Amino acid sequence: MVWAILAVISGLALLVWSADRFVEGSAATARHLGMSPLLIGMVIVGFGTSAPEMVVSAFAAVQGTPGIALGNAYGSNITNIALILGLTAMLSPIAVHSQVLRKELPILSLVTLLAAWQLWDGRITRFDALVLLGVFAGLMGWTIFQGVRRPADALGSEMAQALAENIMPMRRALLWLVVGLVLLIVSSRLLVWGAVGIASGFGVSDLIIGLTIVAIGTSLPELASSVIAARKNEHDIALGNILGSNLFNTLAVVGIAGSIQPMTVGPEVFFRDIMVMAALTFSLFVLGYGFKGQGRINRFEGAILLAVYIGYCSYLVISVLR
Repeated sequence: MVWAILAVISGLALLVWSADRFVEGSAATARHLGMSPLLIGMVIVGFGTSAPEMVVSAFAAVQGTPGIALGNAYGSNITNIALILGLTAMLSPIAVHSQVLRKELPILSLVTLLAAWQLWDGRITRFDALVLLGVFAGLMGWTIFQGVRRPADALGSEMAQALAENIMPMRRALLWLVVGLVLLIVSSRLLVWGAVGIASGFGVSDLIIGLTIVAIGTSLPELASSVIAARKNEHDIALGNILGSNLFNTLAVVGIAGSIQPMTVGPEVFFRDIMVMAALTFSLFVLGYGFKGQGRINRFEGAILLAVYIGYCSYLVISVLR
């Protein structure tokens, strides 16, 4: 048990560090190869910040622990909205532009409904996984096309500034890319091994471990980037990180895991976890809608989101102790 706990702690620490190095090396390499700052921000950084969830869920699927694979994906979505967005709004109220309510949030809501429909029977088949990956590929292509057509973009400007401030030689960029990727894989395997060990030692399901410890750990990159963006008053990027990460998790993370190994889970995943995830997603319409002007997720609403997360985790703990 002690080794399993140490494996989770060291695996999470190494996972976050290696993901950061991987993103840094990938972005610098892409810049040397002539990719625009906007595309680097949308594709490289987007994939990089979700790399922990993707790699962890992939290894969990390979090892036959669907609870960790799905718990990691859906638990990260709940963590992103309730914990990360709640904490970020409490630090700095988040302005919500109408474009988010008209475009990004409806897309995430439809994707959430697709996930719920697929899990209604308690299974993610390979066909379900391929549908998720197909939708993900289509959305990525459409997003990139729209981004390239847009003359000015906050994400592109922010990415260009970050690249200009951190000029990295090609050789060093490739080194961090390779080292980050290798350590990302090693730390993910270590984390999954430790999580399974803790679940077995305490007699709880791997789903609970995936929804809590693993989900929080793999969401740390989103927490860091969202808090930093909010403190710089870059609210588009702070909220975009959360919505984009949830799209990655629901489509790419579950899609990759399900294509590796079809997954079967208990009804609680649908009636508890998917329902909480869906309720939090749809609540953003209410929280972000400006009844007397521009929408804003204020500190009080951030505290409500945080309270929901604490209540959800408390319910998970109580369900284990019964």
